[in-house]
Amino acid sequence: MDDPVKDRMSALEIRAALSLSALFALRMLGLFLILPVFAVHAGTLPGGQDLLLVGIALGIYGLTQGVLQIPFGMASDRYGRKRVIVFGLVLFTIGSLVAAFAGDIWTIILGRAIQGTGAISAAVVAFAADLTRDQHRTKTMALIGGSIALMFALSLVAAPAMYRVIGMNGIFLFIGALSTAAILWTIYVVPPETAEFRDQSRRVKASALGEVVRNPELLRLNFGIFVLHMAQMSLFLVLPRALVEHSGMPVGEHWQIYLPVVLISFVLMVPPIMAAERRGHMKMMFIGAIVLMLGVHVGFALAYRDFWMVVVFLTLFFTAFNVLEASLPSLITRLAPVHARGTAIGVYNTTQALGLFVGPWIGGWIAKNYGVAPVFVFGIVLFALWVIVAWPMRAPGDLEQRNFSLGKAADPLALREGLSRLRGVKDVTVSMEEGIARLTFYRGMLDEQAVMKLISGENPFLPENA
Repeated sequence: MDDPVKDRMSALEIRAALSLSALFALRMLGLFLILPVFAVHAGTLPGGQDLLLVGIALGIYGLTQGVLQIPFGMASDRYGRKRVIVFGLVLFTIGSLVAAFAGDIWTIILGRAIQGTGAISAAVVAFAADLTRDQHRTKTMALIGGSIALMFALSLVAAPAMYRVIGMNGIFLFIGALSTAAILWTIYVVPPETAEFRDQSRRVKASALGEVVRNPELLRLNFGIFVLHMAQMSLFLVLPRALVEHSGMPVGEHWQIYLPVVLISFVLMVPPIMAAERRGHMKMMFIGAIVLMLGVHVGFALAYRDFWMVVVFLTLFFTAFNVLEASLPSLITRLAPVHARGTAIGVYNTTQALGLFVGPWIGGWIAKNYGVAPVFVFGIVLFALWVIVAWPMRAPGDLEQRNFSLGKAADPLALREGLSRLRGVKDVTVSMEEGIARLTFYRGMLDEQAVMKLISGENPFLPENA
């Protein structure tokens, strides 16, 4: 029988979910505000008439993010989440100020590159995972993902008005102020790290990165986030122009489509996520969202000239996008080794940032040489490949916990390190005072024979004849 108290989020989990979602929202609003107006403003700057440089100014952020997500994720495992988040926000603030006082496109490129060095996404997501239980992880990630979608919609409404009043330099200064507010929010509002994750024996190991990049289940998810954001950037490279050319709607009025579409999609994403978590159908929901994305791109390829069909497919796009954005980091944190959670999220965010960087480049090349419809065909191919890659995935099931009696000579640090490497093990606590090792693992995945070998002092990772 289900325990209704256990199924509810605790006060700490609610505070963590809300405060970290707000932190992400402050950060992402600062990024999104430039998107609707920067391309127009760049034409007034020295060097801004070169569209390649304008593209670099927009995309360089994703490149520096991609390079630094893994180091920042590993640093958050080693030095703590809050320190890394605050340090990254300081860098983002500096970059915003450089861009605010820029007089040419090259200085803005420099400022955007510095903004990207504040690669805090891995630390924030790992922090959210640290503070929430598995059964509430996807809801927390959905709240973070939903806050990002809402900030995107808000930026489409606010940016043109702000540009008219304070100009591009003023927007960059406002972004810097948002980042400063995010620093104070992190220090005073976000919950402190728990003692469990300040445990010195959990410090990141040199082998953690190799362990993460060799994990086939994590590789499937990393491929997915790369595809998702590459397709997203390609889509929005051509869709606004299609709306102008075929529907006669000026760019300044596109928010009238985006805002209701994003809000409706946020409502539509909640029921499947709640049902999948309650019934243990995460894989079914996940694959279904990818298939929906494939269908949406088929629809765009066939009907991108029809205004109302574009509205329908945009609603479906954002619904599937939000479901995947919530599910992917949740699955990453469930499948990653607990001692390398920040490292795993760092790899994940690196592939995400590279998708943001590569997507508009490939989409732009296709559109320039072959037209609009082939860009949507490119998306069809990407999501078809993702279905093939994701189909064999092992979605984690329900968690179980068991205690195993210890031998008297057990080394607690070495034993926990060994147990945490076993397939299906989510977390390990070794208590010499109680004489037990408490394992949290995914149902049906624990190798009990390997557990007993480790407790008895044998090494199950060596060949039998070693």
